[in-house]
Amino acid sequence: MATIYKEHAKVFKAFCDETRLQILELLCDGEKCACDLVEQLGVRQSGLSYHMKVLVESGVVESRQEGKWTNYKISVNGSADAIALLRELITPSKVVEESEAL
Repeated sequence: MATIYKEHAKVFKAFCDETRLQILELLCDGEKCACDLVEQLGVRQSGLSYHMKVLVESGVVESRQEGKWTNYKISVNGSADAIALLRELITPSKVVEESEAL
């Protein structure tokens, strides 16, 4: 059971940093090369690499190599899973709803 919480935490870690939120916003316009993200964000390559590692491990972002550069895009499946996870965690169960109605 603890393993599933570790996986859930990876998803939420992706959303708890201002730079990663900026990256996600940029990726909403489509796939971006790491070189473009470095330029647009004004961060160093090493800093971007760390943030992208967190985003990719969360499953919300996908990466692919093209020569010496890596391209990133929003993962359709990963983002759907993140939405479903949040919905699951914050939706009261029927048992709770029924007991509150009494």
